[in-house]
Parts: sequence; C-alpha cells; structure tokens
Amino acid sequence: MSVTNSVENTLKRATLQLQESGSDSPPLDAAVLLCHALDKPRSFLMTWPEKELSAQELAPFEALLARRLTGEPVAYIVGEREFWSLPLEVSPTTLIPRPDTERLVELALDKAMLSEGSILDLGTGTGAIALALASELPNRRVVGIDLMADAQQLATRNATRLSIANATFLAGSWFEPLEVGCQFAVIVSNPPYIEENDPHLSQGDVRFEPLSALVAGDEGLADIRHIADNARHYLIDQGWLLFEHGFEQGLAVRNILLELGYQDVETCQDYGHNDRVTLGRYLKQ
Repeated sequence: MSVTNSVENTLKRATLQLQESGSDSPPLDAAVLLCHALDKPRSFLMTWPEKELSAQELAPFEALLARRLTGEPVAYIVGEREFWSLPLEVSPTTLIPRPDTERLVELALDKAMLSEGSILDLGTGTGAIALALASELPNRRVVGIDLMADAQQLATRNATRLSIANATFLAGSWFEPLEVGCQFAVIVSNPPYIEENDPHLSQGDVRFEPLSALVAGDEGLADIRHIADNARHYLIDQGWLLFEHGFEQGLAVRNILLELGYQDVETCQDYGHNDRVTLGRYLKQ
C-alpha cells in the first residue's frame, strides 16, 4: 500500500527529516511551515489530517522545508515571530525575539510603575521590547533606537501593523539620535553581549542572525558598559536601567553598574533559572 500525501503523513515525513537534521522542535517546525505554505491556521492540520495535498500544495511546503533543513530559522522563513502575544514581522537584519527576553519586559514594567516618564529601548531590532511595553502602557511614550535603518523601518512597520501609536523608532548609535535634554524613567536594552570567539556563534539559529547584534568586545561587555555610562545623563532622578545579558555575565554587569554609581543593583533569572537581567537605579547627585 503506497503512502499517501495526506496532511498527517506529510507532517510525519517532514518531522522525521527535521529530527535527522538536528532541529530542536521538529513537529512544531513542520506544522508551522505547512500552515504557512497552505495559508491555513494550526487548527486546519488537526481538523483535516486525512486531507490529501496536491502537488501544487506540496511544492511550496517542500521549498520551505528545504530551507529549514539547512538550519535557517523558521522565523526568517515565514517572516514572523510572536513575542508577548504580539505577531511581529522579522527579517535577517534583526535578531529573532526570544521567550527569555519577556523576562526583561516583565521587570521593566515593574519599574515603570514606580514613576511617570518615558521609556527607552536601545538596540530595538524588531521593536519587540518597545512594542510589548507600549502595548501594556498605552499612556506612556516609548522610544526605540537601532543602529540599522532597516531595523528601524521594520520596527515602525510592526508598530503600524499592531496599531500601537505610543511607540516611535529612531535610527542611530545608542543615544545619538536623541534630542538634548531627553529624560527617561526606564531605559532597557538587549545589546550585543557575546564574545567574538564564542562557539555558540556557529550553532543553531544564531548562525543566520546578524553578528552586529550579537557580538561585543571586552568579553562581550563593551556595549553594556557604554550604555550604562551614558544612560546616567538620560535617566530621570531614581530612574531604572535594565539589561539582558549572557547567563554567565551577571556578576560582571552588576560590577559595572556599581562602579558607575547605580544603586539597588540586582540580577534576576529567566524562566530557565539562568541569570538573564541585571538592573539598577540611578540617583542624581
């Protein structure tokens, strides 16, 4: 008896191929790619597992699958990734938003509740952090900055698609695009923090992401140090600075903040119980 091209069998075959290629989530990858190729919701796969797929339906799926089998991230293949329940357009010019970064959003929201004022997201990429904060705080101004004009334009498109009107995006190096005298109650950043020779750069999805958004000098701490130093001029009195960083960098980032005069410095863990976010409060002298 020949094997049919039903939805169920197509998913099974793709899942097996993805397992052999080293995917971390073969069944999910197969389902997302097939839904994208068919332009159908996930519920379609569960409702019609016996539906036979035509050659015209299979061809675009096989093309997408071939890209994933080379290791290309699913988010780049389908052009979208959900973050904080927001569907975000993504592209190879930006990092793919990751669930662990939602911990940074949670902590930034906690600190934003302590005082009024605008919020700044440095290295905004897709705008994920800025848009998550803006969606939760519709009466607060949120500004996102990215060095790459392509990223700034992408984040702006995401804001428009999501009808989030209180987030604006600028292109430039860190604080450079801001007007003189700008002050923020909260500054957040998920900056480059990986060392140049880190072996993880040649593994998994990271291989396809822009190095400029991943790698920093000084053992991965150069951009964190630069931001922490300059943020003191842009924070309101008792404003908060929060960083996402590598799981082994908590102590180093705390030391940077303490050396620069930040108070109430602490490191918080992500959902995997790894050090992930370090924050501090700056008091004007």
